[in-house]
Amino acid sequence: MAQTTTIEGRILARLARGEVLVGDGGTGTYLQQHGLEPGGCPEEFNLTHPEIIRQMAAEYFAAGSDFVLTDSFGGNRFMLKKYGHAEQAREINRRAAELARSAAPPGKFVVGSMGPTGEFLEPLGNVSEKVMYDAFVEQVKSLEEGGVDAVDIETMTAIEEATLAVRAAKENTRLPVFATMVFDKGPRGLFTMMGVTPERAVKGLKAAGADVVGTNCGNGIEVMVEIGRRFRAATDGPVMVKSNAGIPSIVDGGIVYPETPDFMAIRFKLLADLGINVVGGCCGTGPAHIAALCKAIGRS
Repeated sequence: MAQTTTIEGRILARLARGEVLVGDGGTGTYLQQHGLEPGGCPEEFNLTHPEIIRQMAAEYFAAGSDFVLTDSFGGNRFMLKKYGHAEQAREINRRAAELARSAAPPGKFVVGSMGPTGEFLEPLGNVSEKVMYDAFVEQVKSLEEGGVDAVDIETMTAIEEATLAVRAAKENTRLPVFATMVFDKGPRGLFTMMGVTPERAVKGLKAAGADVVGTNCGNGIEVMVEIGRRFRAATDGPVMVKSNAGIPSIVDGGIVYPETPDFMAIRFKLLADLGINVVGGCCGTGPAHIAALCKAIGRS
């Protein structure tokens, strides 16, 4: 049989074989520890501090990550406009992909990060579906040009925006698409800020064409285990969970995330045992968390 060499054949086939893939940890947290000033533009580091972006990817790969996300979470032109970089959107995203790719060992993957635009679609807001769709197309095509193996549409709260981004990726590239939303746990249960339940997220994201669905950010690992159970019960397809290192607090003027690598590792193992296919960290996690995760699931 001829060896499969397509992008989809590499990353989705590993999930289809039942492997648990390990993602990276927080991008923003890492960059803040390496010179990103409060309120600064993380994506600008791709142009001004490429050595730090390469180092970040290399450290996560060395810790055991099967894939790293590109430094492009806020790489759509709506978010970049806030920093005066809207017209550099294509360059920034392409460069983010190239830098992560340059640090990737053989057999490892680079996944393009695509976050929310920070805008609302009409009629709730004043951005048309076409304009937002075009912004996502610009970003995802630039990431593909830079050499990513897949894209992760992450930290979404509105199902309309999330599905629009999924469609933009599916209709304009050959890339596998991961899509995750962020949930809060309140008196009525688990919802995104825009009122989306995990079950509705699964249905909407899958219908739009997402290959992997799940959740990231917003919560500590124990709540993420609960959300992971809900996702696993709602679909027999691949599910991803990338957890914060707890809810941050201000200590001596600095932001501190309370969950240690060892504390999270036990619960990462539980996620894997629940059948979650992709596990990793989000805000507050770093290479030490990923190393502990890998050890917990028997990868090192």
